[in-house]
Amino acid sequence: MIARNTLDALAQRPLSFLTSSWPWRSLSYLLSSAVVGACVAGLGTLQYLLWDLLGPLAVVVVLAAAAVVAWGVSGYERRRLRLVMTIARTDTVERPAGPPWSRLKDHLRAVGLRELGYGLVALLVLWWTDLGIALVSLGIPLFLMSAPFQPTASFAVGWAGTLAGLLLLPIAAYPVAAWAGVRAAMARAVLEPGDSELTQVVESRARLVDAFEVERRRIERDLHDGAQQRLVTLSMKLGLAELDLPPGSLAAQQVRDARDQAKQALQELRELIHNIHPQVLTDRGLEAAARDVAGRSVVPVDVDIALPDRLLAQVESTAYFVVCEALANVAKHSKANHAWVRGRLGGGQLVMEIRDDGVGGADTAAGTGLVGITDRLAVLNGRMFLCSPVGGPTVLRVEIPCSH
Repeated sequence: MIARNTLDALAQRPLSFLTSSWPWRSLSYLLSSAVVGACVAGLGTLQYLLWDLLGPLAVVVVLAAAAVVAWGVSGYERRRLRLVMTIARTDTVERPAGPPWSRLKDHLRAVGLRELGYGLVALLVLWWTDLGIALVSLGIPLFLMSAPFQPTASFAVGWAGTLAGLLLLPIAAYPVAAWAGVRAAMARAVLEPGDSELTQVVESRARLVDAFEVERRRIERDLHDGAQQRLVTLSMKLGLAELDLPPGSLAAQQVRDARDQAKQALQELRELIHNIHPQVLTDRGLEAAARDVAGRSVVPVDVDIALPDRLLAQVESTAYFVVCEALANVAKHSKANHAWVRGRLGGGQLVMEIRDDGVGGADTAAGTGLVGITDRLAVLNGRMFLCSPVGGPTVLRVEIPCSH
């Protein structure tokens, strides 16, 4: 099961959870509340400085500043959710940012009393709760581990404390991750109340794609084991029948034509089966399948995919689809002389990069190929980045989560 957030990760087996990145991400999430604490300290310093100048009016100024800071804190809270949640970001295209004032107006339109209220609660309560839980959870095992360095502790007591601290350190990851997961779920429920509906849509799409993959495999198997074998048998029988006919006769010519058509139908059927789901992807994995696609491309393609092991079938299928669509776009639209496909696994995700030396100008709004890629990535909470300035080159980068 792919863990989409810290709470999902907690449900995994202890070894899987402790060796994953989720404990570190949870700790980073809680410790990042120090930024909110710094804002509180800044507001306190501002009131101290203004009190001598404005007197009681300084309180009004600080409250107004606190409202502005609270709005900023709500945006910060929303962004740092990615530390403990895998949030889908598909159809992401690099484009020039608008003017700062325009972005500020868009932000002010988006925020409301809900964001303001949550920002104030984060300033008053949540930041020191986060830091307190992180420090208490880690402080106890770290204090025990420091026992040998305490001058009053004996040798036996010191190393016994170190052993106890080492045993408690993995356990400390659980309260840290649990609070981080609950805290993030609460923040997302307040700041993105419509997200549950979006989650249902994404889950429904994932179920449809899974059902489609099963049906596609069934069609591939039926074509391979049924229609293809019958065409092979038919071609062989036509060849034998041609041997029994007088050479150069009309009947021999008609049988020869029928045999050629059977061979052509067999070739078209094999290409159809290959496009449905290539057997090389199932048998040998993504690298071999990508090289097979590159070998059939009209544009020369260099493939550099280095993976330590086989990936999940759905991840491999999605990555293969990306390579096929990207190279098809290169052949149709880019006018490129060369293309490159690169794939690496890192940070629990597969990163695929397809680039070419063509004319550029690719846009997700201009065709169905790139839209199809974003739809497939959305099922796995993947991301797509496209950089294709006019004149080229074009670089398509996708990130597909593949951690268990």
